[in-house]
Amino acid sequence: MGRILMQYISTKKDSIIASSIDSDINDFKVTATKLLYNATMLGGVGYLLILDRTNWRTNMLTSLLVPYIFFSLPGSIFHFFRGEIGKWIASIAVVLRLFFPRHFPDWLELPGSMILLLVVAPDFFAINMRNNWVGLAIDLAIGCYLLQEHIRASGGFRNSFTQKHGISNTLGILLLLVYPTWALVIS
Repeated sequence: MGRILMQYISTKKDSIIASSIDSDINDFKVTATKLLYNATMLGGVGYLLILDRTNWRTNMLTSLLVPYIFFSLPGSIFHFFRGEIGKWIASIAVVLRLFFPRHFPDWLELPGSMILLLVVAPDFFAINMRNNWVGLAIDLAIGCYLLQEHIRASGGFRNSFTQKHGISNTLGILLLLVYPTWALVIS
């Protein structure tokens, strides 16, 4: 009788341990998916903003990164800059740009317009379209347009990889296509 009771207790423990391990693996899958989602969201944009300041000197519309960031920024960062802090930053940027244009550096143009867009955008864009497939479609269209313009400015697809800084620029633009594609596949 004691041996049967011990076997019953050990099988109960094994099932509890197995369910705990399954739960941990499922939590790990969810966390890894969120990490990949957020990394692709910010990776391409951050990379291209750095390239814009270093070696990316083409006639492409890098200002299209502003609406791309608007629609793809993670919710916590988006709401942080949409609040009071964003309003203060935007008003300081506007005052500097209007009254002290010589002291407003060129590298602050894109971040300043981004903060201004975050603060003044209507709720329809800021809440409804950001969290919808429409925002993803806009991001995908911007990424495709920038890739097409980059290939055209390079003189063809092959040249976009062989020119100086070609691989880094092309890969950065391709990263812009990863986030909306990944988000559309997941949802």
